[in-house]
Amino acid sequence: MNPVSEFWIAFPVGLAAMAEDLWRKQISNWTSLTALLSGIAWNAFRSGWTGLGTALLGAGCGFVVFLAFYLLGGMGGGDVKLMAGLGSLLGAGRLLEAALWTSAVGGLIALGYLAVRALRRKPAEKKESIPYAPAIAIGAWLSLIPKG
Repeated sequence: MNPVSEFWIAFPVGLAAMAEDLWRKQISNWTSLTALLSGIAWNAFRSGWTGLGTALLGAGCGFVVFLAFYLLGGMGGGDVKLMAGLGSLLGAGRLLEAALWTSAVGGLIALGYLAVRALRRKPAEKKESIPYAPAIAIGAWLSLIPKG
């Protein structure tokens, strides 16, 4: 398995999701669907029926990983669908690593956001949210760095 190949799918999808989330405050279904179908096609092409199973299991796990946060109101549906789409590319095994990286990067982004807001002495707004697609994309990219 060559993570460099997956990176060339994850990179443009991640950039598109980041741009949408930063500028429009939502991730389009097209971006998540592109990730999902690309992951399924890539894994099926590379490993046949086994790859198809890997992609579907990864998509399901990616969906479940953030579903609880969505149900609790802490995350948007686009974030959940994006993680499912990237999960189809990464597979369930690498998805756990991506989720951990995503959480770490998301925490750093949130700390930076809070620090900037404190420096500007800007009070919190009622329905203020931090775009999470950058953390998801960077987490997926970091999981694709070869180990060893």
